[in-house]
Amino acid sequence: MKYRTVAVSTAAALAATALLSGCGSDGGGDEPAASGPASLTYWAWAPGLDKVADIWNKGPGKEAGITVTVKKQASGDDLVTKIITAAKAHKAPDLVQAEYQALPTLVSNDVLADISGEAGDAKSRFADGIWQQTTLGSDALYALPQDSGPLMFYYREDLFKKYGLTVPTTWDEFAETARALKEKAPDKDLTTFSSNDSGLFAGLAQQAGAQWWTTGGDKWKVAIDDPATRKVADFWGGLVQEGAIDNQPMYTPAWNKALNTGKQIAWVSAVWAPGTLTTAAPGTKGKWAMAPLPQWKAGENVTGSWGGSSTAVTNDSKNKKAAATFAKWLNTDPTALAALVEESGIYPAATAAQTGGALAKAPDYFSNQPGFYTEAAKIAQGTAPAAWGPNVNVAYSAFKDNFAEAAKTRSDFGPALTAMQDATVADLEKQGFGVSE
Repeated sequence: MKYRTVAVSTAAALAATALLSGCGSDGGGDEPAASGPASLTYWAWAPGLDKVADIWNKGPGKEAGITVTVKKQASGDDLVTKIITAAKAHKAPDLVQAEYQALPTLVSNDVLADISGEAGDAKSRFADGIWQQTTLGSDALYALPQDSGPLMFYYREDLFKKYGLTVPTTWDEFAETARALKEKAPDKDLTTFSSNDSGLFAGLAQQAGAQWWTTGGDKWKVAIDDPATRKVADFWGGLVQEGAIDNQPMYTPAWNKALNTGKQIAWVSAVWAPGTLTTAAPGTKGKWAMAPLPQWKAGENVTGSWGGSSTAVTNDSKNKKAAATFAKWLNTDPTALAALVEESGIYPAATAAQTGGALAKAPDYFSNQPGFYTEAAKIAQGTAPAAWGPNVNVAYSAFKDNFAEAAKTRSDFGPALTAMQDATVADLEKQGFGVSE
């Protein structure tokens, strides 16, 4: 891929400079235990992880004397806040399920241990763009990738045929397809631009080559309002302004109805979309198909991510080596990966587990596309690296506020993007982080 990873100095800068901003614990826990019995606690939100841990406890864990207890938690910002609070009191669990976008926040608060010595050889099991998110572009390793959400293009196969539309392979073709549909069926939309889920916009920016947060020396650099992201914003904003696509948010009753009735005939989403469509548009089961995300340059295979999480070891763990051993098993062992798919319903980050087993058969909703997961695995290999920072929540909130207004009024998206950049920078400075121009 032509896209570059985050600067290799990231982790060193985070650990050695004012990027820590005085946060986090001061000791970093005990040294990893090389052997002997260990009882580990794992905070996670994915369903069925306790059943996967039981496989470990009755098999390899029993042999190694390592027992893992899963304690169910809320996801998202709630868990990030809870784990940081626990770490400051030196009461964090041994392991935590962490979204990729949360890793820099947890690292900058000195919550996570570097487990590169125990699990670093697992790198070849994952797409480069996914692995990079757990290293922050450095030689350190702060988590093992668990699941991923590569972006794809979903469309109503029957309606594309009815209106003589061709599946777009580039974004230029995507725009022309939207316009062609409007000419043939003015009451229908190819898709909508939604402001109520920042993750999709972030993934589209990643595909275009954006790196929203990077570091240099002891400072963060925020590049949300960069040429790559502006290209994405201008593209979608232009389609909204001209009325070629809808401007309504996702996940509403109106959106569900649009999908179910064929008013909206396509959706840019992630590999987990079948589950959402099953609920949102049950009447169209078997009528949708999945294709690679349109490309900015014809012939490329680059996609962004929408969602995904990892398994991290905390600095408070007194058994870091044992915890890293379990994290590696959980996310690379064939038995564990099969159980994660079956019990937790995830799309595994490990490339070997993205086809076959429970994923040998297409989702029921896509029974008309038996090669669904084979195609998905090919797409996932082109996952672009993402560059997250310590205040993703602020950037996402600013996106929702500013892009919601721009989409509603069908106005220029440029000022909304600038406002998102400004809010993110202001928050970093308020927190005491150094910020470079």
